[in-house]
Amino acid sequence: MSLPPQRQPGDQLDLTVYVAKQIHTMNPGLPQATAIAVADGRIVEVGSLETLKPWLDAHPHSIDETFADKIVMPGFIDPHIHPTMASMLLPMHFITAMEWDLPDRKVPATKTPDAYWDELRRIEAELPAGEPLHTWGYHTIWHGEMHRSRLNEISAERPIIVWQRSFHEIYVNDAGFDMLGLDTERLEAHPQVDIGAGRFFETGKHLAGSRLNRYFIEPERFAHGLSLVKAAVHAGGHTTIGDLTAGYFDTDNEWDALVAQLDSDDTPFRTQMVPIANRGISGADGIDGALRLVEQRRTRKTNRLYYRKSVKLFTDGGFYAQLMQVDDPGFIDGHHGEWMIAPETFEEIARRFWNEGYQIHVHCTGDMGVQLALDVLATLQWERPRFDHRFTIEHFGLSTPEQCRRIAELGALVSANIYYVHELGEAYWANSIGHERASQMARLGTLDRHGVTTALHSDFTMAPAQPLKSAWVAVNRLSEGGQVMAPNERISVDAAMRAITINAAYVLGMENEIGSLRAGKKADFTVLEQDPYEVDPSRLDKIPIWGTVFEGQLFPLR
Repeated sequence: MSLPPQRQPGDQLDLTVYVAKQIHTMNPGLPQATAIAVADGRIVEVGSLETLKPWLDAHPHSIDETFADKIVMPGFIDPHIHPTMASMLLPMHFITAMEWDLPDRKVPATKTPDAYWDELRRIEAELPAGEPLHTWGYHTIWHGEMHRSRLNEISAERPIIVWQRSFHEIYVNDAGFDMLGLDTERLEAHPQVDIGAGRFFETGKHLAGSRLNRYFIEPERFAHGLSLVKAAVHAGGHTTIGDLTAGYFDTDNEWDALVAQLDSDDTPFRTQMVPIANRGISGADGIDGALRLVEQRRTRKTNRLYYRKSVKLFTDGGFYAQLMQVDDPGFIDGHHGEWMIAPETFEEIARRFWNEGYQIHVHCTGDMGVQLALDVLATLQWERPRFDHRFTIEHFGLSTPEQCRRIAELGALVSANIYYVHELGEAYWANSIGHERASQMARLGTLDRHGVTTALHSDFTMAPAQPLKSAWVAVNRLSEGGQVMAPNERISVDAAMRAITINAAYVLGMENEIGSLRAGKKADFTVLEQDPYEVDPSRLDKIPIWGTVFEGQLFPLR
């Protein structure tokens, strides 16, 4: 561990003191303040102009009143975003059941099958000849059944690739199959490919996606997509994000593009890169090869992009795709979820990285996926106990109250996508798993009562990259139709603010650097026009964001 350079006696600090209407520090020893002194990108002291006086008497300083009528919070943190995946999706044609406010356009809601197919026909008719049609946002509950033959009716010549709302599933027409250029005999034997329907899901989708990556990683297209991601992240008030599929799509070209777009002086946030542990495991060296690949990536570091000793694993399938593994009584229609990694393989990979001292993040969407992750964690703790392991359950769609207690007892963390409750609560109540389980998805209230450190994330684009939106759902648990879903699973405004600041920093292992405002930490702020502790909780998501301060530099949104 490298230590920061120490000041020498007599060294002068050039202080900038920001005064604000209110500063919420997320520091329990000094929860509120009105002034904060900054030098060289770090916080010198938090308090008031009166308490800061010894520093001001000793060092040259300026008083900045830019935030005199505003609310200052620690910089918002989303510990689970996918910049590369989002850069692929944002330039696509969105046809979604929910409205989307994107950096370059607003997308209206499309809620019926007829409206969906009408929109797809309109888009196809307006595209230049030869250009593939990639559309994202399809969901069977709103848009009806999807099939290769129906896409052929839209166009038999143009490749059409329909990306399901989850990113875990795609449908293609005949021309799309030709574009992929896959071996039909190989596909027929794959359990997660339906050739007749033109459907590729989970590992089958990865097989098709590998052929599409060269299209999306084309330098100009990739750079444009990343510029949209950059704008969306800033608009949400973030100063730190976690990339939970770092290097997955194209290790070398992806890194170079990320550096070009996200390591510039005008980027107001940093990105922690978390690679997938099982990438490369199918090679001759198996887990040894996967471990070496992760270790190689960890040597890469820039001012705003860096790796820690952390990896991501998967248990079950996508939540939006209804491919999560669900315990009895299962899904209403009787279909089954999918494992993204065979359970025995998951345990084998997790053991290797656990024994190497890695923090393990596990994608879990169904209660059986959570159970597998917790069973393996218990086994690893028995075999080789570790303190402060920060084994993190990611997404946390379906769970049981008993699993929440076990998470606490095993010392695990949760990074939850609470947006599931808003978009899918009523839809899954009526069409998927019934009211009891649909209303209690992402059961944050139970976690809070057990004292589990919990963060909120967007998994962008699985939810909008808007921490205040996530906090609003966590506090209110309102479905898109206005139903309150499991009111006992709501959390307080303070718990929600911690979940997008200090708890999110803890999940990323950065709580000593960011997440709260105190002496010595990086000068990262999110600046709001209204106080989240004072507004009606039903309007948390409507609070305007002035902009951010990243390591002492101001980045207004307008």
